[in-house]
Amino acid sequence: MQTSFTAEQLADPHMRESEKILRTCVHCGFCTATCPTYVLLGDELDSPRGRIYLIKDMLENGKPASPEVVKHVDRCLSCLSCMTTCPSGVHYMHLVDHARAHIEQTYARGLADRLMRNVLAAVLPYRGRFRAALAAAWFARPFRKVFGKLPGVGPRMEAMLALAPTRFQPPAPAIPRPVNATRRVAMLEGCAQPVLQPGINAAARRVLARAGVDVLDAPGEGCCGALVHHMGREAQALDFARANVDAWIARMDRDGVEAILITASGCGTTVKDYGFMLRDDPAYAEKAKRVSAATKDVSEYLAGLEIAAPEHGQQIAVAYHSACSMQHGQQIREEPKRLLRAAGYIVRDVPEGHICCGSAGVYNILQPEIAGRLRDRKVANIARTKAQIVATGNIGCITQIASAAGIPVVHTVELIDWAQGGPTPAALEEAGFQR
Repeated sequence: MQTSFTAEQLADPHMRESEKILRTCVHCGFCTATCPTYVLLGDELDSPRGRIYLIKDMLENGKPASPEVVKHVDRCLSCLSCMTTCPSGVHYMHLVDHARAHIEQTYARGLADRLMRNVLAAVLPYRGRFRAALAAAWFARPFRKVFGKLPGVGPRMEAMLALAPTRFQPPAPAIPRPVNATRRVAMLEGCAQPVLQPGINAAARRVLARAGVDVLDAPGEGCCGALVHHMGREAQALDFARANVDAWIARMDRDGVEAILITASGCGTTVKDYGFMLRDDPAYAEKAKRVSAATKDVSEYLAGLEIAAPEHGQQIAVAYHSACSMQHGQQIREEPKRLLRAAGYIVRDVPEGHICCGSAGVYNILQPEIAGRLRDRKVANIARTKAQIVATGNIGCITQIASAAGIPVVHTVELIDWAQGGPTPAALEEAGFQR
């Protein structure tokens, strides 16, 4: 694609990077076939190629974001299926992230939209606030249809309350550290996941302990920044990234931590991008590169270990939903399935597995109509597998799919832990599963 950015524009490193990405695109249109919003809506501007044209025009001409640009960029899930499909290697993720930051800086959203986004950014990344919000949502949930009629924010309020859990899981018990550990890792506790599903990280710690891996806490780490980063709130996202880099570098330098493990693939995609996000920060650029290089999804790390054999022959049919951030963002596809098969499960692929479930961070709140259609499409494809359980590696997907699936949706590492003799995952226990 030809571009005509000025030398003054290209002095900005963000603009320079976007110009390089734009020049990579050859207009082939392969991305349209795998883009969920184009598949649903059939609008060229709701495809990666169409958004690239809109973003190019906006950035190249130094324009503030227009309502049309905002509408179509807001509809992008950042599922990154287009990046898997693209034969030219267009790094769409960095381009759309730049566009979102530009929108945040130049576009005046309506009051209701600003209010909703401010609430999400102020609550979701903070465990204590999120826990309190969920408690309030529990009381409000029966009245979600009433809230759904509020002007401006109604559909989003209804979607948010519908996603709120109907019961709270107690904090996971402390996991004894392995006595004869041969390896040391850190693990992102995160923000939303330990509140919604504390059993996930606990299961990961148990599986790792059985493999002789000691998981060290990293005081100071918290939200990875993905939720606000994808809303264009670059400064807030970078603050989260710097705090995590500081926490993990301290462990790496002091305690010989060899890897930073992530149990939510959406977070993993972002943490693996810290080196890019902080590339222009002289105090953090090199440290961020080290962190990104050391980051692994928990399934990616476990695939390189000799983990404990299953204690129980499960022979349960499991539909494996590969989260977009796992298969497209991190290019991890086979490792989780190999681990599940080794644990004794019958693994079945989901038809149209490359199409997003509609979770996408806070997309299922901000774009509830599209997200709901994608969820229903995903659930219908899962039903075609005739599986008894859904396994996935991302808390957002777990929450989104479980809201309509009718069968338990659990994290991959929970099933591995269960097969090795660990406790029955909460979702399976509720569904009546026994060994």
